[in-house]
Amino acid sequence: MELVLTVFQVVFILTISATAIPKPEDEPKQRVLNEDLSDQEHYVNSQHNPNYDHEAFLGEDAKTFEQLSPEESTRRLGIIVDKIDKDKDGFVTKEELKDWILYTQRRYIQDDIDRQWTSYNLEEKDKLPWTEYKVKLYGHISENDNNNQDKLEEETFSYEAMLKRDRRRWSAADLDNDDALTKEEFGAFLHAEEANHTKDIVVLETMEDIDKDGDGKISIDEYIGDLYKGSEGEEEPEWVKNEKEQFSSYRDKDHNGFLDFDEVKNWIIPADFDHAEAEARHLIYEADIDADQKLTKDEILQKYDIFVGSQATDFGEALTRHDEF
Repeated sequence: MELVLTVFQVVFILTISATAIPKPEDEPKQRVLNEDLSDQEHYVNSQHNPNYDHEAFLGEDAKTFEQLSPEESTRRLGIIVDKIDKDKDGFVTKEELKDWILYTQRRYIQDDIDRQWTSYNLEEKDKLPWTEYKVKLYGHISENDNNNQDKLEEETFSYEAMLKRDRRRWSAADLDNDDALTKEEFGAFLHAEEANHTKDIVVLETMEDIDKDGDGKISIDEYIGDLYKGSEGEEEPEWVKNEKEQFSSYRDKDHNGFLDFDEVKNWIIPADFDHAEAEARHLIYEADIDADQKLTKDEILQKYDIFVGSQATDFGEALTRHDEF
């Protein structure tokens, strides 16, 4: 059967599929999914970097923090404080601050889920069946047809293989096994690393991508080959040498020369540090004038430079949204 895909479908497949066009060879690939709260360095010359706090607290909105005057940034920060104080008791606790930090970090994910749910669930039903999703995204490609392939930008993609991978991910997200996803389940399908019951699928997909010889484990050559492809005779960058050391000394827990499933999971979905809680504790420590382990609105506004900087972001979305978080 002939495979016909629209430009939108091709782009979308490449977006959600774990198969992706490689980055330039000199740019390291980022496999870790539980990343830090900011692209900023947390510490600079052993000193805490305030820009890290601004991005952790404001999320993507912090990119334009220079646009507002201190007076306007303080006014808008006050509006945000009212949203953070969910129980309206006049205090921001560590838990409320942590919830806000997580909300700002995950907002783009929820926006993506909302957008794609609306796109695929045109009838606004409570559940989206696999058959409807499959036909809309993949057209009439068969899940059992091994002959359908297409070529895009000199990269050969097996759409049948993508379909099988999506099918497996769909089944993992489908908690009640009725082959139709609620919006929450659909979110776990799109962003499997965010839901506990689908995280193992991300690990499995990662291993399949890196394990070139198909032996079910990842050697150091496969590990480095996934991150870096240098030219013959070229001196390795320092970060590659560091990654080799990380593999041998830290990632390979049993020191057998390979990464198994659990070791890959510990690598790409680390669970040993809660960045949001640590940042919430730090912000309270910096702004808690009376040392009662919670913040009043006045305490936050007095220390507004810690939360939003001497100039602050035009965080219009944070001020106009009415989402629960």
